Amino acid sequence: MKTVKVTFVLGALLVTGAVFASAQATSTPPAAGAQSSQAAPSGTPNGHHGRRGRGQLGMMTSTLNLSDDQVSQIKPILADRNTQLKALRADTSLAPADRRTKAKGIMDDSNSKITAVLNDQQKQLYSQMQENMKAHRAARKSKAAPAPAAAPSGL
Repeated sequence: MKTVKVTFVLGALLVTGAVFASAQATSTPPAAGAQSSQAAPSGTPNGHHGRRGRGQLGMMTSTLNLSDDQVSQIKPILADRNTQLKALRADTSLAPADRRTKAKGIMDDSNSKITAVLNDQQKQLYSQMQENMKAHRAARKSKAAPAPAAAPSGL
């Protein structure tokens, strides 16, 4: 039963990661000073309607069984990460490779801060969640890669 529950939770995390990656890949940064036509719901950082920040925090809270104290420590870490990633996406002066490198640094930094808040059992599960997300992204990337063109024969 515990294995089924963990599998379900990890599957839900993979779907969340897919939604995040899809939204990130298809989103374009708004013009400078432009306001969203929708007001940000209360409690959702950066107006992402729960896709990140609070949604991720809720998933982590239930999956890792976070205490109220841990939630209060992790919430600003996620909010700061989302703010930094939003600013990075808006910075059009960076080459895509540089943007990916900076994004990885932001993610690594926030993940180390989050890990510092977790107990040993939570750290193991959090690490497993990250590995599953990484494998899922790699599978999606390999599935999305176009097949190499066949070499013309008879030339």
